[in-house]
Amino acid sequence: MEYTVYMLRCADGTLYTGITNDLIRRIAVHNSGKGAKYTRGRLPVTLVYSAACPDKSAALRMEHAIKRMKRHEKEALL
Repeated sequence: MEYTVYMLRCADGTLYTGITNDLIRRIAVHNSGKGAKYTRGRLPVTLVYSAACPDKSAALRMEHAIKRMKRHEKEALL
């Protein structure tokens, strides 16, 4: 099953990174206020980056690498 690593820009300008196997549904869940606790108080969120991965393991590794980046490195990735 293919997974997607994604980055959202929250209303307060912060970035949130996650993985999913259904990107459209996951963004809708975030914007409905039922997604991650981090994004609930920072609505609405906007998709700013996505990358397809062949499997969940690869997606988790990429997510971890992105989360370890400094803010300016994430902005450069965008």
